[in-house]
Amino acid sequence: MTADPFQRHRGLLFTVAYEMLGSVADAEDVVQDTWLRWSAADRSDVVEPKAFLVRIATRLALNRLRTLRNRRETYVGPWLPEPLVTGPDAAGGVELAEDVSMAMLVVLETLTPIERAVFVLREVFGFAYAEIATALDRSEASVRQVAHRAREHVQARRPRFDTDPEQRRAVTERFLRACFEGDLTALLEVLAPDVVMTNDGGGKARAALRPVLGADRVARFILGIRARGELDGFRFEAVELNGEPGFLGWVGDRVEVAAIIQSANGRVRRLLSFHNPERLSGVNRVAGCASRPAGRHGGY
Repeated sequence: MTADPFQRHRGLLFTVAYEMLGSVADAEDVVQDTWLRWSAADRSDVVEPKAFLVRIATRLALNRLRTLRNRRETYVGPWLPEPLVTGPDAAGGVELAEDVSMAMLVVLETLTPIERAVFVLREVFGFAYAEIATALDRSEASVRQVAHRAREHVQARRPRFDTDPEQRRAVTERFLRACFEGDLTALLEVLAPDVVMTNDGGGKARAALRPVLGADRVARFILGIRARGELDGFRFEAVELNGEPGFLGWVGDRVEVAAIIQSANGRVRRLLSFHNPERLSGVNRVAGCASRPAGRHGGY
């Protein structure tokens, strides 16, 4: 184990920042700024380096989150948290906390910045209220109140999806097979009646500007893309994104689209599709270090 506390806790710092910000680039900037402050600090009286580093990263992420919220108000189309390749085969050793999936990150977007910081530190990483109070420069009583409010908010809005890996894999396989074969009947059978498809293009890639609602509309939207030849030249690879089933669409040596497939009761409930190249930079860095997909179905 490395003796340098910053290097030892770098993964934790990135994950805290990413789960507060939903952006790989911004999380990496927070980690870099944390290192700069750590390097310049007088560490002679630092008793707990981990707590000290987390405090710096949390405050930096909190400041950046407030700025990002203003930026997202002018974002073209739906804004989704940036996906990350996870799982045992992911390059770079990126591992999210077990209970923070993309579904959870979407819910965290509805919290205030301070609620999100408290929730992530307390509910995700298990920091003590006193530690969070120090990190956020608030009283412990205030932090407890914020934590309670944030917990109730998340519990009320957190969607429930299938948790059994085999069931999720089976649903994903059925969905992708129906898409690739252009089978409308099979697609309607695997999509839940109230399925929602959200596309994040950011005005930088072709994508629907509003969520597509309902099985019939989603199925015809997907098959319309296929019929127009917009999938020609793509190679698809089944992957795990943020701990959930998904796939990457490659053109040459770059990922041009990523998608997460969320299911409940054996049917697809939500489709999250990422097209904005700026939102795929982290996926491309991780995926680019791994082996290329061998074929069109990428193992499915």
